[in-house]
Amino acid sequence: MNRVRATALLALGAASPALAQEPGEILIRNGVIVTESGRLQADLRIRSGEIAEIGRNLRPARGARTIDATGKLVLPGGIDTHVHLNPVRTPNTLPGTDDFESASRAALAGGITTIGAFIGQSPDVPAGRTLAEAADAASRTTIADAILHFTIGDPTKLTPADVTMLRERGVTPKIFMRGMAFEQRLSANLKLIEAAGSAGLLTQLHAEDAAILAGAMDRLVAEGRTALVGQNFADSHPVEAEEVATQRAVGFAEFTGAPIYLVHVSSERAMRVAEAARARGLPVFTEVRFIYLHLTRDAFNGPDGPTFTGAPPLRDQTDRDYLWAAIARGSVDAVNTDHVGYTRADKMDSSNSVRRPREGGNFLQDQMPLLYSEGVRTGRISLERMVEVTATNPAKLFGLYPRKGVIAVGADADVVIWDPDLTRTIRDEDILSNGKFSIFSGREVTGWPIVTIRRGQVVYENRRIVASPGSGRLAPRTRWQRP
Repeated sequence: MNRVRATALLALGAASPALAQEPGEILIRNGVIVTESGRLQADLRIRSGEIAEIGRNLRPARGARTIDATGKLVLPGGIDTHVHLNPVRTPNTLPGTDDFESASRAALAGGITTIGAFIGQSPDVPAGRTLAEAADAASRTTIADAILHFTIGDPTKLTPADVTMLRERGVTPKIFMRGMAFEQRLSANLKLIEAAGSAGLLTQLHAEDAAILAGAMDRLVAEGRTALVGQNFADSHPVEAEEVATQRAVGFAEFTGAPIYLVHVSSERAMRVAEAARARGLPVFTEVRFIYLHLTRDAFNGPDGPTFTGAPPLRDQTDRDYLWAAIARGSVDAVNTDHVGYTRADKMDSSNSVRRPREGGNFLQDQMPLLYSEGVRTGRISLERMVEVTATNPAKLFGLYPRKGVIAVGADADVVIWDPDLTRTIRDEDILSNGKFSIFSGREVTGWPIVTIRRGQVVYENRRIVASPGSGRLAPRTRWQRP
């Protein structure tokens, strides 16, 4: 596929040739349909890739497939906007082993129908070309629907026309605050945040303070604590770095008037800063990386401690409790994975260190079941709130609503039939990501997707992916909306 075609796919969210034939009609009977605002026991008709009708005692059309969902939940497909891929299999430049196809398999098995992939800026390649190549890879290989984000390494390399291009193609920028390069280009980064806001773009920020991180690293080096053992990694990313950077990020939003999205908020202290900003009416939105809800920094003390590395790191039990409560009261807008398809060997490689860790892990398949099992079933959060932070809010913030993120007539038929009583144990051999292992292996989980439908096509059933690479598409996007 040439670059002109790829650029068109990116700009328009066009369907790939694999989608030439529309899926047939599906009637889901007697399920409990769940949205962010409530539940309804009813039937759901899917036709031509969309939700066509919701009601009781609907009659199937000739040739329609009927699925009995008695005793099951019918949820909108999950939207995980925080996924790191190697979409064109470029060695040594992008993290992990997952491309759009393998990440899609894990996502769909976990009830996620749309993934948001980060594409890194190359200093030597124009932004438009980089994004067009990623769009081409997505159009050929993705099974889940997808959106693209652009990670900005050097804002001085972006022109006003590039910012306009990001807006027109529905691509969200991301900036890392944690490196000295951010500080060296601070004025340009602030101008980019302002320009993005003026263009109607939401800017994603990784909020850790570079100076504090550098100071923490100096201490560890002086103490000879650079191996990935015990609490070394956690101590290399102290909570003060996250709190201070979050304060600065809020200041950027207040000064520029631009909306910001704080990725993977890990601590009570950072979340309190964001909550105070929201109380003042600032456009500050928050994401929690789901492993913060299920693990604490004690995990680093075990023999497989390096498998848990990710920045910001796992925190204390008090932080974990605070984040659950923040989700319940509406302070958290999204719960995502920060997925990276590393293998166990990658994570446990003896060449890894506090200075050079491999951050992230294989989370797409586990996220939704764990959130249901340890959040909804335990009473920490409501089922409606789970839907809100995994589907509806991400759809609004990233320009997908009301086509996605909700079960409503006219929306894309991204639907998950969920068995709330099904109990399984997470096992490495069941993981469909190319990483092939889970840090949650051995954990018993109750509540799993049993059928996943993406735009009216059954794509996961009987624990198997039943759709082809290229059947997914880049989803069309509009301007972000406040949840």
